[in-house]
Amino acid sequence: MTLQVLDAMARMGFEEVHCLHDQASGLRGFIAIHDTSAGPAFGGVRRMDYRTEEQALLDCLRLSRAMSHKCVLAELPAGGAKIVLLDGEDVDWPMAYGALGRSVERLGGRLYTGPDVNTGEEELRAMVAETRFVTDPGPSGPGLLGESTAEGVFASMAAALEQLDGEVDWPRRTVAIQGLGVVGLALARRLVAQGAKVLASELDSERAEAAAQELGIELLKAEHGFAVDCDVFSPCALGGILHDLSVERLRCRAVVGGANNVLARSLHGDRLHERGILYVPDFLANSGALIRGTLFHLEGERLAPEDIGRRVAGTVRSVLAKAIDEDRPPARVAAEMAETRLESRRALG
Repeated sequence: MTLQVLDAMARMGFEEVHCLHDQASGLRGFIAIHDTSAGPAFGGVRRMDYRTEEQALLDCLRLSRAMSHKCVLAELPAGGAKIVLLDGEDVDWPMAYGALGRSVERLGGRLYTGPDVNTGEEELRAMVAETRFVTDPGPSGPGLLGESTAEGVFASMAAALEQLDGEVDWPRRTVAIQGLGVVGLALARRLVAQGAKVLASELDSERAEAAAQELGIELLKAEHGFAVDCDVFSPCALGGILHDLSVERLRCRAVVGGANNVLARSLHGDRLHERGILYVPDFLANSGALIRGTLFHLEGERLAPEDIGRRVAGTVRSVLAKAIDEDRPPARVAAEMAETRLESRRALG
């Protein structure tokens, strides 16, 4: 592995990184804990077919740091973490998630984890049997995580439109959603209920057709999602989709989505700013599930999605106002605000 792990940890302020390996199940992966200066670290379990171990570790580091940014900007008594697992056909996944649960339990509450890409209810149940520090998908858990994320994205869109035009006026708006998973579908329902025109692309044809029949939305081919005329482009699938080529194809006025790390590199946020496209940083817009899960686990509180949306929108408005006042990319402004607050929090600890 060419990545200098300790140098990267020092540069980005990480506390610890764990390598995961379970001989019996074939489990392989990483746990990255970025910050626990104000409370335990929170971050979900992402399982993907990474090309290399280095790519998986880099993704783990990026995602966990973004979780710290989410926590500090949302004023939560928690920090960021992430678990990344290397997918493979030769892995016994029920056994592997049980082994992962035992690894989380050994951390003694420094880390709380939950759902992410390819980690759903079945996988979480295998972990619940082994650790107290995971989201229970049943009635004893926080519930409504996808709906909370979608509500935060919806509220962030409204804040962006207010910043651009001074009003929202949903019936005049067109929103293009990329991905109709739990978050994307909940977001589409919210937008349709408010009278917005919704266009959507989804790789799963059955899921796409079901959404179209339920909501009357217009389906797009995946390759056309970037280049459609719309007020807001909303990436709600995987990250890294805004890169050199896709940024230039966009024909929207704002980008506000539920996916993590949608910018392939930070310079693509700069390019959006140069093109006059207002970008709401993903770690602000999609923080709804984190807010609900953190307050449930640490304070026993179940906030309504609408209350979470208002909380997210307040943070988004403050970041966008500062970015526009300084004529700077919102992603850089938000990251700097988060790092400044993290430094202050660590100094107090």
